Amino acid sequence: MNGTGPGAARAIVEELAPGLSRHWQVDEVICDVRTEFQELVIGRTAQGVALFSGGERQSTEFSQLVYHEALLVPAMLLADKIERVLVIGSGEGVVSQLAVAAGATHVDHVDIDRDAVRLCAEHLPYGYTVSELHRAESGLGPITVHYRDGWEFVERSTQAYDIVVVDLPDEGGVPAQHNRLYDADFLRMCRAIGGVVVSQAGCPTLWRNDSLRRSWRRFHETFCAVVYFGSDEHEWAFLCGMSGPVYQDPVALMAKRLPGLAYRPRTIDAGSLVGCTVAPKALRTFSNPKFR
Repeated sequence: MNGTGPGAARAIVEELAPGLSRHWQVDEVICDVRTEFQELVIGRTAQGVALFSGGERQSTEFSQLVYHEALLVPAMLLADKIERVLVIGSGEGVVSQLAVAAGATHVDHVDIDRDAVRLCAEHLPYGYTVSELHRAESGLGPITVHYRDGWEFVERSTQAYDIVVVDLPDEGGVPAQHNRLYDADFLRMCRAIGGVVVSQAGCPTLWRNDSLRRSWRRFHETFCAVVYFGSDEHEWAFLCGMSGPVYQDPVALMAKRLPGLAYRPRTIDAGSLVGCTVAPKALRTFSNPKFR
């Protein structure tokens, strides 16, 4: 691992689409590190402490809970029980913590990048603390962290999980080792061990929806039932695939189960479940030739 410690202000230009970029003003660089797998920057921004990987914002202190609840809460409401959860990626540790708060007694958290997970615990004001991560690395408690390749872990798994969470950087056009964890082959392996499989699926905006279109196709090719959840306060959409019983009205089921969820969401309510589970029309109808 190579990098530098705290540094002066800088700008990070995040490419969103051809000809479109977002400029982040980082008032203080807390760490700037090249791990074995990625370029990692943690710094202070107008949205609080933020995590960047490969020049792309991964999470911020201001909006991370909106993102993580949109990722996990629908899956927890669709699962028949929340006892065993597998998390692949999501190095901040928030998803693992939310799963435990909802009643999970065993969480396997798999991330290939040991340095990134430890830097997040050291510098981010959300997710694992350093002491929590040390316990999880030793398997002392409900969360066990495994520094392994997600594909390899799932391929060799002999255990079943109520929920499998795949939370990775967006699938981009640039070759990256994590891109294969978006493939249909990996989804099928996850389906074999998971009752509900949920993944960050991309962005629904028309100018940045290539990943979502691919994810939509793969999920519908892999699962009999798929539930869409597009965050109403963030730019990301998520897909849940169900390998267990198929419910006629999964949204009604989620709304019914919400009051009994042990974890109380702060950014999702019954109205959110109705409004955010309607996918963009182009995805639902495939009327746009781009989606065929």
